[in-house]
Amino acid sequence: MKRKLTSLFLGLLIAQFVFAQQPKYIFYMIGDGMGLNHVHLTEEYLAEIDGKNTVFPLVFTTFPFASFATSYSASHGVTDSAAGGTALAVGEKTKNGVIGMDSLTQKSLKSIAYAAKDEGLKVGVITSVSIDHATPAAFYAHQPQRNMYYEISQDLIKSNFDFFGGSGFLKPDKDKDNKDVPSIFPQFEEAGYKLVRGKDEYASLSNKGDKIIYMNEEGTDKGSLPFSIDQKPGDLKLKDITEAAITSLTENSDDGFFLMVEGGKIDWAAHSNDGATVIHEVLDFNESVNVAYEFYKKHPEETLIVVTADHETGGMAVGNGSSTLVTHNLKNQKVSQGTLSSKISDLRKENPNAKWEQVKEILSENLGIYTKVKIKDEDNSAIYEAYKKNFVEHENLTSKSLYANDNKIAALAVQALNHASSLGWASGNHSAAYIPIFSIGAGAQEFSHKMENIDIPKKIAKVAGLSM
Repeated sequence: MKRKLTSLFLGLLIAQFVFAQQPKYIFYMIGDGMGLNHVHLTEEYLAEIDGKNTVFPLVFTTFPFASFATSYSASHGVTDSAAGGTALAVGEKTKNGVIGMDSLTQKSLKSIAYAAKDEGLKVGVITSVSIDHATPAAFYAHQPQRNMYYEISQDLIKSNFDFFGGSGFLKPDKDKDNKDVPSIFPQFEEAGYKLVRGKDEYASLSNKGDKIIYMNEEGTDKGSLPFSIDQKPGDLKLKDITEAAITSLTENSDDGFFLMVEGGKIDWAAHSNDGATVIHEVLDFNESVNVAYEFYKKHPEETLIVVTADHETGGMAVGNGSSTLVTHNLKNQKVSQGTLSSKISDLRKENPNAKWEQVKEILSENLGIYTKVKIKDEDNSAIYEAYKKNFVEHENLTSKSLYANDNKIAALAVQALNHASSLGWASGNHSAAYIPIFSIGAGAQEFSHKMENIDIPKKIAKVAGLSM
């Protein structure tokens, strides 16, 4: 009898341990384009502006488990966000451009978000860009092409997930052939979703536990929230949407939740090789991770937070020659490259024959070059030649990246500041560099070694008892 009681006691202890390791609340947080060096630059920059030769850790880099993963797709050594997001969502490789399907685009693949929904958890998918963009779409949609935005938004309805958040929808009334189709918004409402626009409207909701699609205010950019470096007081931030998602997913519910959070504009800034803007986007993403971490501290035995990326963008190098880093020069940049481009374009409209000193004044005010930061002679010559083309010869020279088409003067000036700040770039596109993984909470020990990106959702499913 005594042996039986002992065995029963041990069995209960083991059962309690297993249960304690199974998270009830899951945060899956993805920094789009955020490579190891994007994280390191941000930490090193924070220390440098405080006069220290060290790193000041971000919230997620203090997590007890850290590792890295590959990101190649089924079709290419360098993935895009569709295939990268799909790998993180469904645990299988697919070819570039495909959302939530196999490489032949014949079979829909079940994401971990659907697995969570099947187990009775509430599910949220949020981002700092459009809700129908590649990475968030990979968690709820199944389409052969990432640019099928209208069709992707219709898959949102089929998902029946509980909370969506982001800037808006790119093509709410145009199909894949760019033909006029019925607006998706009445279809959302018919499916039982409340459409909420802006912080004030969300705050006024009487029942925040309803199914919600949370977007930025009417009249704002439906493609993305503003870059963090450009945001003004009162602007909607990813942190605000994260807080709202937690509120809605827990209101009148003790079922637990799965929440995917994407910091989408780290990638956009890196495509433009805009170092200072990358730093601000990583810090913005870190604020959302901190929201999740504060929740974790209240429910440490029931919460899992996994922070990773879908790929690296830009092939960033911290250190471009000298052994002495001067990333603190980036603190002089006050706006994104895109906003600086707009300022120069505005000057061209007001004064097509503006003098070189007027352009230098704009660059000095917004980047610190020519006054606070000394740039290389060759960078100065390139900027001046672009000035002559724009304001003397009246040619509209631009610099195109995946998400922007900026004035050439702005692009060259940001490049000059990067050069003067120990920052280098391999390209304006994605790279095959490793992606980081940081984790804390129930089951976090599963993320302690190098892995494939497809292993990440499988590990989350394993510790959470989800069937994918």
